[in-house]
Amino acid sequence: MVSSAPKLTFYTTVGCHLCEQAEMLLTVLAAERTYQLETVDIASDEALVNLYGIRIPVVKNPVTKQEIGWPFGLPELADLI
Repeated sequence: MVSSAPKLTFYTTVGCHLCEQAEMLLTVLAAERTYQLETVDIASDEALVNLYGIRIPVVKNPVTKQEIGWPFGLPELADLI
C-alpha cells in the first residue's frame, strides 16, 4: 500500500510580508520532510478573510484540523505533519 505525503494548507494573500517569511520556512521544511502544500489566497473568499484576515500567515493540517498562526518556526511547522 502506498502512503501519500501529509498535506498542509497555507493561508496567505498577496503583499503579506509575514506570509513571505512563512513561505521561506515552508520551503526549508520541504527540504527536510515530504509533504504536499495547498496555498489558499484568503482574498478569494470573504469567509476566509473574516476567519484569517488578521491572523495570516496560517498553516493548517486539514486532517487533524490543527493550525498555527504567525509567529511560528520550523519546529512548529514540523509538528503539524
